[in-house]
This record gives sequence, C-alpha cells and structure tokens, in this order.
Amino acid sequence: MNILLIGSGGREHALAWKIRQSPRVARLAIAPGNPGMAALGEVHDLKVTDVAGLTALAVEMQADLVVVGPEAALAEGIADALKRVGIPCFGPTQKAAQLESSKAFTKDFCKRHNIPTAAYETFTDLDAAKAYLKTQSAPYIIKADGLAAGKGVAISPDLPDAYAELEAMFGGRYGAASQTVVIEEFMAGEEASVFALADGETAILFGYAQDHKRAFDGDAGPNTGGMGTYSPAPVVTPDILDITEREILAPTMAGMKAEGNAYTGVLYAGLMIENGRPRLVEYNARFGDPECQVLMLRLKSDLVPYLLAAATGRLKDMPAPEWYEDAAVCVVFAANGYPDSPVGGSIIRGAEQDFGPHVSVFHAGTKRLDDGRLAAAGGRVLNICARGATIQAARDAAYDAIAKIDWPMGFYRSDIGWRAL
Repeated sequence: MNILLIGSGGREHALAWKIRQSPRVARLAIAPGNPGMAALGEVHDLKVTDVAGLTALAVEMQADLVVVGPEAALAEGIADALKRVGIPCFGPTQKAAQLESSKAFTKDFCKRHNIPTAAYETFTDLDAAKAYLKTQSAPYIIKADGLAAGKGVAISPDLPDAYAELEAMFGGRYGAASQTVVIEEFMAGEEASVFALADGETAILFGYAQDHKRAFDGDAGPNTGGMGTYSPAPVVTPDILDITEREILAPTMAGMKAEGNAYTGVLYAGLMIENGRPRLVEYNARFGDPECQVLMLRLKSDLVPYLLAAATGRLKDMPAPEWYEDAAVCVVFAANGYPDSPVGGSIIRGAEQDFGPHVSVFHAGTKRLDDGRLAAAGGRVLNICARGATIQAARDAAYDAIAKIDWPMGFYRSDIGWRAL
C-alpha cells in the first residue's frame, strides 16, 4: 500500500511509527512531517490546510489510503476533496467534523439525541453571556465554539474572572473561534478519554487513556493541549466502557447518519466520570495528542488494516484489536513559556539516542538546523513515551530517558500518572 499521513506533531509521529511497522506498507509519505518522522518516510512541505496540494500529492503517489492526523485539515474539508478523487480517507467529512470544530454544534446534537452531557447555553453577545453567568454558580466553564488548538476552555473560580475570560474571547483571543461561546454547567468527577474507530455504520472501541491538561505538577497552572498521558486508566472500568458504548457512541453514530453526516475515522469521547456514570465533555474528530502516543505503544495489532477498514466501511469484518497488557506513559517535554508564549529556537541534545526497546521519543515541535542540530520549534516539543509492566514501571522508564536529554530550555511535569498511582 501507498499511504499519505497528514500532520507534523507527536500524534502523527506516533502514527507514522506504527504505520511503518506494517508489512502492508510499501510507501509512506508524510506532509508536512517533522525531523523525527523523516526517518520513517518521505516528507513533503505542505501545510495541513492546503487541501488542493495534499489532494494532488495523494493522486500523484496513487495513495491507497490517506490518514489525517490534525483537526485543522478535517475542518478544511480534506476528506471531502479526497472522496471526489476516489481516494479512501481515514477521517470525517467537513460536516461530520463539526463534532469537534463547533462545540455549539455538538451540544445541540447531544440535546437532540439524549446523549448525557453538561447543561449549557450558547452566546454571541457579551452582555447576554454575562447576564446568564449571574444565574449560574461557580466554577464557570467557558468555551470558545471553534478550534483553538486545545486551549479554548476557561475554568473561572468567580464572576470577575469569568467576565474577564468572556471579554477576552469576544475580544478576539481565539479569533473567529471565540466569536461564539458556550457556557456549561461544571461537571465534577474524573476525566478520561475513550476512542472508537468508525466507518459510518459501525464503531468499535479502540483504547482509552487519561490526560493531564494543566501545565504544572499537582494540576496547577493554565490549561494546555496536554502535558502527558497514561493507559490503561483505572477509572475506565468495563462498566464505564459499556455505558459509553451504549449511551454515547452508539446514539452518536446513529444520529450522525440519520442527519446525513455519517461519521468515519476516530471518534474521541472526552468523558467526565462520577459515581460510575460517564458524561460527554466534548468530542474530538481525531486521535488525541498525546493520547495517541500511548495507544500506539500498547497496540499489538497491525494498525493499517483498521485504518483502511474504517475508511472503506468494513469495520464489521474486523476482529477486536489486540493490546499489550503492559501500561504506557507519555511525558510532554515543553518549551519554557508554554502554553502562552513558548520560547523557540533552543538547541536540544541527546533526544535521538537509543533509549532501549520500550522507550520512544516522538517529535512534536522540532526543527532541523542547517548544521544538523535539533532545535525547539513549538510549545510541546518532545514526547517521551515508554511501555512497562505497570504504570509505575513505564513512568520510571520515561523519566529515566528524560534525564538523558540535554535541553535546559524545556520543562515537564514530574507527576504524570499520579491518579493511577
């Protein structure tokens, strides 16, 4: 098979690493890729939102499958463009991707199909939003409607802070993404991420993990795109998976099909779990980042047949995927100043050494300088991931690897996996 993988982050590096292991793959092209992925396939300098350029590349290379990593490409309609030229795409259409690209769309969809989620209201007017907040109780959950790179959510402890967040969002903090905001009821409990593969008709469970959203140890500091993950997560019990499948995933698949937006690709349900009951926090239309990394380390089966079956409507013919019993942990090594103003350009040494058979370092925001040195080029720069017999063993291996990387301009959380431990 010839496969085109779209994306440039740690999630896509992990996907490329797993795809490359498949005996079915003859050619792997990656656009735009990163220095870490350059060893796994040919990289092409195309933006993930360059739908015409990406489609032309897929046609030129006679791609048998295109795998879409980031949500921005889906929101631009890459799956629709590929469908027009007859190339299977692992990822939803532009309309179906609204499950991620519009929080208001998803909340309204959940209401129509009785999917358990937080109570909410949607606003396009600052004064109306402030008036509504006065009728609610703290803490206040305020979300930008559109895509904001995982950072468009504010949890405000009091009204003055909530007003300031609203003013910033309506004032353009996230551009067009925050011209509409959703204010939600606060949900207590423990968060978890459950993944399913979908082919428009069928959805099959495809792993679960728990993320650490806050920047610093002890869940302190600002929300980020994710500072680390581990899998399996003890909070996701067989009962939780069963309820999630019946009450959240199944009605979503049926509802999307009934409304003419049959969903294919990854359906990523962010859950809040309290007293043995999951409720939907939000949907993502792609693998999580950095959740994907731990899933790829734990997946025993060949990934490629599952991606192809989802893209071509044949998931019902697939066996349940096999997983290693081992746990996996991912620690994000981020640039100082992340998430607000990460410092770029600093030199990273030692990230590309051999850390042993069960440790993988995925590049998330790096660049190769003309002299061959590796430098930071993003907020979340490296993902140090390890597999081990237990979460503790995997975590120890990941932190042992970090200690061997010479990058004084980076920081990381030292407590990834604390809830499980």
